[in-house]
Order: sequence, then structure tokens, then C-alpha cells
Amino acid sequence: MADAGRQSLTDKAGAALKPDSQKTYLEQAGDAIKGAADSVASAVQPQQEKSTTQKIGDAVSGDNTNRNAA
Repeated sequence: MADAGRQSLTDKAGAALKPDSQKTYLEQAGDAIKGAADSVASAVQPQQEKSTTQKIGDAVSGDNTNRNAA
């Protein structure tokens, strides 16, 4: 389950697996907005308050701007 304000790993993977060439402009815009919102949520949420799956997802996606001690 995703933390509040965060995209689940399943949603991130689904968006990444479908090529942009097969997405509508609305889907592409939605992915961009959701990705930006998730990055902001990742940055402001303290590391010790993140679930293990969110920590892993942030590390894989390079979205670990907030590197407070776990």
C-alpha cells in the first residue's frame, strides 16, 4: 500500500511499461503530473516515516532527495 500522497510501485511500473507512443496526450500529462507530485511527496516526507516499499521505490527511481536517517 502506498503512503499518503504517493504513487504505488504498481502504478509507477504500469506508467513506465507502456511506451509514450501508445499513450494519449491526456495519459502522458497525467503521468507527468503524478510523477511530479510523487517526487514532491517523496522529498518532504521524512525517511523514517516512509514504508519499506516506498524507500525501495524511491531508491530505484532515484527519488531519494530526502536522505534523513531511516
